[in-house]
Amino acid sequence: MAKEIAGQLKLQIKGGAANPSPPVGPALGSKGINIMEFCKQFNARTQDKAGKILPVVITYYADKSFDFIVKTPPVAIQLLEITKLKSGSAEPNRNKVAEISWDQVRTIADDKMVDLNCFSQESAMKIVAGTARSMGISVKGAFPVTN
Repeated sequence: MAKEIAGQLKLQIKGGAANPSPPVGPALGSKGINIMEFCKQFNARTQDKAGKILPVVITYYADKSFDFIVKTPPVAIQLLEITKLKSGSAEPNRNKVAEISWDQVRTIADDKMVDLNCFSQESAMKIVAGTARSMGISVKGAFPVTN
């Protein structure tokens, strides 16, 4: 018989660097989840992505056990890595801070495709380009049309 789900928790943690200090400890402790066990499992599963911010969805059950799913890094974080910026523009409609190519947008879209709410690569690229636009990053050239 399946376990009774008590709830879900969403966190963003650096890969391979989960520790019981805030924000991880208090968030898990208030739900009755074993903090050290989560940290060990998360660090073991994400040691190849050390230093990258990774969203994680933790499903915890009535018997205090848990499962978690590690997702791909957010598009905004990937855009900042590509452009080597610390943050986006404060006024993205007026001040453009960087420029990327459609090939770079395609690589991010391919990486993030499993977590995006779309079915085609073109729509995933449009989602990534929209995030770039909202951060003050412009995309060079016209949208590549595929037939």
